[in-house]
Amino acid sequence: MAANAAAAQVGTPRSAQALRRMLIPLALAQFICSFAGSNMNVMINDISEDLNTTVRGVQTAITLFLLVMAALMIPGGKLSDRWGRKRCFNIGLAVYGVGALISALSPNLGVLILGNSILEGVGTAMLIPPVYILTTLLYTDVVSRARAFGAISGMGGIGAATGPLIGGLITTAISWRASFVFQALVIVTILVLSRRLVDPLPPDREAQPDTVGGVLSAAGLVLVVLGIQIAADYGWAFIALVAVGAVFLVWFFLHIRAKERKGEEPLLSTSLFRNRTSNLALVTQNAQWLLLLGTSFVVSAYLQVVRGYNAIQTGVIFTAATGGILLSSLGAERFAKRRAQRTLIVAGFVTASVGIIVLLSLVAGSPGVWAFAPGLFLIGFGCGLMLTPSVNVVQSSWPEDQQGEISGLSRAVSNLGSTLGTAIAGTVLVAGIADGNHSYALAMVVLGVAGLIGLGAALLLPRELAPVRAEAAVA
Repeated sequence: MAANAAAAQVGTPRSAQALRRMLIPLALAQFICSFAGSNMNVMINDISEDLNTTVRGVQTAITLFLLVMAALMIPGGKLSDRWGRKRCFNIGLAVYGVGALISALSPNLGVLILGNSILEGVGTAMLIPPVYILTTLLYTDVVSRARAFGAISGMGGIGAATGPLIGGLITTAISWRASFVFQALVIVTILVLSRRLVDPLPPDREAQPDTVGGVLSAAGLVLVVLGIQIAADYGWAFIALVAVGAVFLVWFFLHIRAKERKGEEPLLSTSLFRNRTSNLALVTQNAQWLLLLGTSFVVSAYLQVVRGYNAIQTGVIFTAATGGILLSSLGAERFAKRRAQRTLIVAGFVTASVGIIVLLSLVAGSPGVWAFAPGLFLIGFGCGLMLTPSVNVVQSSWPEDQQGEISGLSRAVSNLGSTLGTAIAGTVLVAGIADGNHSYALAMVVLGVAGLIGLGAALLLPRELAPVRAEAAVA
């Protein structure tokens, strides 16, 4: 593999200008996928009325989209090794674009779930792992890689934060359906820009897909999250689904371990769970996306359903979170030079936790709409501050020949955090939304606990973090 990598990289353009051209479509891809995870939050009332469904129905569509991404991200990472990163990236874009157009034309909730939750989710799972694999392979030193990950993670954070604003503007000015047309147009733009994208490594045609492992992991994640989704309405069914899902996940782990012992290639190597630094950084990734997407759904639903704000008003309020993410993301390179990555992740969780406390303080009384801005800004700034270093810690902990696996696992963990944020905090809110402030407070407390878990994991990270050399990792 090392020989192939060296040979492949000889002809790879390495000029700063060429790298920037290749980084643009990768960053835009992360932007639109993150945008899709949050833009529907401001369309809750509009979609509910147009498709004759409920807040719970819209929440289900949003959660399923995030869940499909999380469940298929690991198989997507492996598939990119077999098919090639660029090819998998382009196919994912095409599937996503078709899903966006179907969503725009959907006559009912079922078709919306097919287009948005299924096809867009599958497309995202195929195109996101190549984004991070290609970035790791193209940028080899710590500073330039941090800058590249800063651009990509920053665009992901901005996409998640601007989703409510752009979605609100489009929904109010035209229709919620036009928001999906916007996504399709961005996908076409990315396809055009990706023509100059170069894959440094050749596809591994001999790689055999672990279909059984993919089914077991996907089934386990789907059952656990669906159990959480119905927890408020069906207590016993919640317990049963989560228990069965846990059984599938244990079965998945036993399956991949058995394949390794036979000398066969599993869907995911168990060695990926033996790196303490990487494991802790994965926990921080899960927690930060849980915070960001959970806050986006909870605050958006509260403002629309309880406070009666429309899509554009709700979206404008979220400019505070967008500003926070943008400000911290723009400083990613400068922060990486001056502060340890552990310090940045810890600072991010502390800042985001303060933002949660600020939003919780709004439960009492009837605060004005702009009272939500300081808390949202702090959460956005905190998440933006730690998005880049946590990704860099995970990706840099592994050699090139394991980038496909760790990229898939990293994105799966991050998207699972987004899914859990919408499922857990959203379920707490929706279950008692008639109570207004009470359910909002409980949902924010749940997000605060997630922030504390992430902070605990960040504090356990080593103070000095350095990228792992391929030779050392193999040894």
